[in-house]
Amino acid sequence: MSELLITHIGTLTGLHPTGTTVLRGLSMASLPQMENAWLLCRDGVISAYGSMEDLPGGHAAFPVLSAKGGFVFPCWCDSHTHLVFAASREEEFVMKIQGKSYEDIAAAGGGILNSAAKLQDTSEEALYESASARLQDMIRQGTGAVEIKSGYGLTPDSELKMLRVIRRIKETFPIPVKATLLAAHAYPLAFRNNHEGYIRQIIDEILPAVAGEGLADYIDAFCEQGFFSVGETDRILSAGAKHGLRPKIHVNQLSISGGVQAGVKHKALSVDHLELTDLEAINSLSNSSTIATLLPSCSLYLDIPYANARGLMQADVPVAIATDYNPGSTPSGNMNLVVSLACIKLKMLPEEAINAATLNGAAAMGLSEELGSIGVGKRANLLITRPMPSLAYLPYSFGQSQVSTVIINGKVF
Repeated sequence: MSELLITHIGTLTGLHPTGTTVLRGLSMASLPQMENAWLLCRDGVISAYGSMEDLPGGHAAFPVLSAKGGFVFPCWCDSHTHLVFAASREEEFVMKIQGKSYEDIAAAGGGILNSAAKLQDTSEEALYESASARLQDMIRQGTGAVEIKSGYGLTPDSELKMLRVIRRIKETFPIPVKATLLAAHAYPLAFRNNHEGYIRQIIDEILPAVAGEGLADYIDAFCEQGFFSVGETDRILSAGAKHGLRPKIHVNQLSISGGVQAGVKHKALSVDHLELTDLEAINSLSNSSTIATLLPSCSLYLDIPYANARGLMQADVPVAIATDYNPGSTPSGNMNLVVSLACIKLKMLPEEAINAATLNGAAAMGLSEELGSIGVGKRANLLITRPMPSLAYLPYSFGQSQVSTVIINGKVF
């Protein structure tokens, strides 16, 4: 039996009532807390917590870690990443500085096809090693669950290679990892003038192979002008459902497409990006269980509009936030920055942003029964901060990490 007692917690944060698995709209402003607290981890889960005034006797038998007056939060749940990639793309960063658009960079051989070409020539071992290093950094910054997409393969062999790397990460890392098939990320050069041919390859070759090996939890498509249309996305999601893969869609990043409504129709777990969102899309989400996952660090990096978080929450939509960690549009896996940007640019209250990054992020991965809040029986994936004057200080101090210790499965990481 492994045990860890965390004492002298200045504020224990995220004490949502038992059975709370997602927060909708304005209820996201509620973030229950307890001051001057202790928490006991046993065999990887939270077994008890309470006020320091009521610390039970016999605690001296447990290994003890003092939070030294810091806050304790449930770990960040990052529900949208492209963590497995072959190489960085800082040359495109310079092109952006010079004023080149996303479309200009793609036309010059950059973008998703650039990453795909490099990944196709990279071994599984090399992909695993580089992705592992990135994930280690993310966990040290407080991330305790992650979703990882394929989509830089764009051939049957390379998509499977990516998903096998993700499976190995699942098997070797101590945090929950969800895998998403994103073969519909872009059209490969070989299918530039034969979109139907690539869609058939996804449906007839890639999906059966992925399902046969049990490599994915979800299916995704980049539903966007110049990429996959609403009709094409609809076909791909329908095919994925036949193999038991629930949708998570990239949508409304560069244009309003109607893809949000397609996601709702297919009961998507989440629709992600939403930098451009009209009233029809918001109304569609407000009448569904689909989560709106917003990616503010992508908006920062690409200098594109920020999602309408307040409009979504006013319409009672559950909102999550995630990093979108990838080499082209968000080369960062820092959820602390995402929480700060959610406050600064999305105008979310600190409580709303933290809920979006914890409980609702877990819900966007189907993990909120075990992660995202402080509760007895939940997985003991926690982050401890330095002493802070208030909850708001965490997103306020965006240039400096406040995370002092990360606990994964009840053990110091």
